[in-house]
Amino acid sequence: MNDQQVYARWLDWGTRLSLAVLVAAFLAYVFGLTPAALPLAEMPRFWRLPLEHYLALSGSPTGWGWVAMLDKGEYQNLVGVALLGLVTVVCYLRVLPLLLARRERLQAAIVAAQVLVLLLAASGLLAGGH
Repeated sequence: MNDQQVYARWLDWGTRLSLAVLVAAFLAYVFGLTPAALPLAEMPRFWRLPLEHYLALSGSPTGWGWVAMLDKGEYQNLVGVALLGLVTVVCYLRVLPLLLARRERLQAAIVAAQVLVLLLAASGLLAGGH
């Protein structure tokens, strides 16, 4: 199996897993199987507010603060989103040893650089002014 096929297989499974987590978390939230930080019926009232007011009134976190709220249904959906965002990184990390084993150092360096850039971007360290 070549690199592209390995990448595609891992991408397929990672995407399916992420989608399954998204759907399960959404259904659990909508059907009230998980407690909500804000009652679903009150959400439309908050949608009309400017972001600053919404954040202040709802107590919603910004950045990676959602991780501390995983006991609430509406934040559990973000696990699926985060998994979806990590699929590419996982696929690259799976292909990297294959490239190194074939001594394709330039491609391996490019893949490693892409992983570092994606992880740095996801970390929030580059978020200007926040």
